[in-house]
Amino acid sequence: MDWRSTTFDWNRARAFLVTAEEGSFSAAARALGISQPTIGRQVAALEQELDVVLFERVGHGLQLTATGNDLLEHVRPMGEAAVRVSLTAAGQSLSIDGQVCISAAEIEAFYVLPPIVARLRESHPGIEIELVATNATSDLGRREADIAVRSFRPKQPELVARKVRDGRAWLYATPDYLARLGNPTTAADLSKGQFLGFDRSDTLIKGLNAMGLSLTPDNFPVIVGNQLVQWELAKQGVGICIMTEEVGDPEPRVVRALEDFPPFPVPTWLTTHRELNTSRRLRVVFDRLAEELSAC
Repeated sequence: MDWRSTTFDWNRARAFLVTAEEGSFSAAARALGISQPTIGRQVAALEQELDVVLFERVGHGLQLTATGNDLLEHVRPMGEAAVRVSLTAAGQSLSIDGQVCISAAEIEAFYVLPPIVARLRESHPGIEIELVATNATSDLGRREADIAVRSFRPKQPELVARKVRDGRAWLYATPDYLARLGNPTTAADLSKGQFLGFDRSDTLIKGLNAMGLSLTPDNFPVIVGNQLVQWELAKQGVGICIMTEEVGDPEPRVVRALEDFPPFPVPTWLTTHRELNTSRRLRVVFDRLAEELSAC
């Protein structure tokens, strides 16, 4: 290989790659944790270095040129290789001190993980925790998180997972709201109520109807994708909400909407990248999460 012919700066190539994938300098800056002007300068420097034009402005956004598209096909594997190098290095780390990013659904991040993180920080103050509260699935292969707390088992062969518990969720509402429905005792009675949905798809409706209810989109007058907001609406008497029993049962403002209605299974899986599985720091956090979540 003629190493002298490879003259461009990898940081500039990374700035180009992330900008192309994120769609703008501002989004790329957020993804990389650096300033927008820095991203713009790095991309401009790469264009000057290679004597090409990579982006053209279209309205308020950026669009790849034909040259940019061609270059992207070569830079993207470089980014994937850089991620693999980072994963391998992190997996071989013998140090316990350092950063660990944990991704979890909003409800678990708010109600379940804070006391666990507090105890972990007390016993291992050198471990810095970044907690990402999101209902989206974090891409562990791309280092969006080091450990994910999920309700499903991953299928990717490069990930390792451990099932830590089999939880349950129920339908909850305020006593006043249920009284307005006539204190339902059957699924037919409960089907007259208003439910809080996550989106306008029919996935939840089909799932609830398969369990004995008879619902239509008219039963879902309020839609909110954020679990914490949805739970607060239920506590304010707006409608009926699905919630895990460790969160729902201790809440004094709500009760189970129908005691005879079957629970929703909510398994909990801990997932990490297999190369990170050899890191002492990741192992400490992973094992602590597994131990404490199993006891919830």
